[in-house]
Amino acid sequence: MEPGCWRRIPIIFACVLTGLLAVPARAGEPVFAAHHMVAAANPFAAHAGREILRRGGSAVDAAIAVQMVLTLVEPQSSGIGGGAFLLHYSRAGKKIDAYDGRETAPAAARGDLFLLPNGSPRRFDDAVLGGRSVGTPGVLRMLELAHQAHGRLPWKDLFLPAIQLAEEGFPISPRLHESIRDDRMLATFVETQNYFYDRNGAPRQMGERVINRPLADTLRLIANEGVDVFYEGPVGRAVVVAVRNTPINPGLLSTEDLSAYAAKRREPLCGFYRLHKVCGMPPPTSGGIATLQILGLLQPWDLRQKKLDDADGAHLLAEASRLAFADRDKYVADSDFVDVPVAGLLSAGYLRPRSRLIRDEKSMTVAQAGQPPFRRAHLYAGDTGGVLTGTTHVSIVDANGNAVSMTSSVESPFGSRMMVRGFLLNNQLTDFSLVPTRDGVPVANRVEPGKRPRSSMSPTLVTTGDGRLRLVTGSPGGARIIGYTVKTIIGVIEQGLDPQAAIDLPNILNRNGDTELEKGTGAEALGPALQARGHRVTVAPLNSGLQAIAVDHRGLWGGADARREGVALGD
Repeated sequence: MEPGCWRRIPIIFACVLTGLLAVPARAGEPVFAAHHMVAAANPFAAHAGREILRRGGSAVDAAIAVQMVLTLVEPQSSGIGGGAFLLHYSRAGKKIDAYDGRETAPAAARGDLFLLPNGSPRRFDDAVLGGRSVGTPGVLRMLELAHQAHGRLPWKDLFLPAIQLAEEGFPISPRLHESIRDDRMLATFVETQNYFYDRNGAPRQMGERVINRPLADTLRLIANEGVDVFYEGPVGRAVVVAVRNTPINPGLLSTEDLSAYAAKRREPLCGFYRLHKVCGMPPPTSGGIATLQILGLLQPWDLRQKKLDDADGAHLLAEASRLAFADRDKYVADSDFVDVPVAGLLSAGYLRPRSRLIRDEKSMTVAQAGQPPFRRAHLYAGDTGGVLTGTTHVSIVDANGNAVSMTSSVESPFGSRMMVRGFLLNNQLTDFSLVPTRDGVPVANRVEPGKRPRSSMSPTLVTTGDGRLRLVTGSPGGARIIGYTVKTIIGVIEQGLDPQAAIDLPNILNRNGDTELEKGTGAEALGPALQARGHRVTVAPLNSGLQAIAVDHRGLWGGADARREGVALGD
């Protein structure tokens, strides 16, 4: 957004469009800035965040503005009806804080939430749709908590870009148009049908200008009165009425669930990779543990020689990922409810022998969960996670050197497909295991009242050994988020790539099954060599949405994923 556009309300639409035309190229070249930078999944959101930084706002201030705009322009991915995880780096104290805004299950929810009367699980698409899958939204409480600790500008000012854009209108982006066109469930409810389709029932076209006055009114109320109007006031009551009274899969969310919700400040998970300290989120997301496990398992190999986009490097990455996902699927869940063996899973004494299971010449095909040092490791049954992509990521560095890495989500594209007061509600409860037990053994990630479902979101901060910020990164992509994030960390830290070049590397993933190679990239050519080592290979579009900012003595270098619509913008 160009300077001064906020106050010129009648022409904000033109101002933003003018700014968008000046967006730098994304693929192939990093963006440089001397002082501050924001990388976000949509140009409107990135411009809003940059304007906050230009006005002296903090990284958290900018993240709030970005999230509000994303609620409007990228509703298929995130919004105030969902949840998020946020890492904050404070340059002054070289300190990292972790904020958990993950949704929670209603107090009335039980392990049979997604079971049919005969005891079998519902089909995933049936479970997603409607109120049953809606968890208590957490992103607003989390942003409030982070703003209290790290905000500089007034709370209400951070909503102005989104409010004005909602009132004046924004053009449907190519990705939003494609998401509407391809989602067969979006027209199920009257509110979403009226908003995302024209009067003839056709998906709104790319470039069509859309106004969302109900969202503008909702955001203005939250801006002026604070988030209590969401959790204890009229907005929350509207959410509960919609969830409980929908004719399709009515849910269990109550006003008591909303008023009882608390965002949490947690200790980040950190570990060393080479000479750098890598920090991620602890449970209930599996992202921090799995990322650190994969990096730890790869420590014995020199990935400057075995690059990720050749057969040797791809094989090692896939095998390390198998081992991490085997542990993830058995042990990781909300640590407020389940004893997660975090220290054991990340200890060198556990990872070293696990790493020796990786053989240069042959794939293990399927990895088994290990036995980390933990007296209750035998209690849980395995469970797998999905690959849905209703998620977004934001990386920000402010002029004081503070940083935010935030991954935010409504889970499935367009969440539960339910729209209330201009925003979509999440379907995060389907991130729980759809069955509470397997062969009589409880699943760690089963539904329980007030519990947070396991996630794969992996906001990550990397510092030098003495605590100086080096990299801010993360991605959307469901369970694939972990692999996308690891690729970027290795590309920057191990292979010396700029963040854009690291993001542009082909995506090569393994979630303890097939080795996935990104369609239309050089990774496809690795298939025969990997199959010769015993890999089952799948070639598929791997639509990451990475945002990364690297820091060196010259300044900031930003990268955004050309696979989506993100941009990195600096001062």
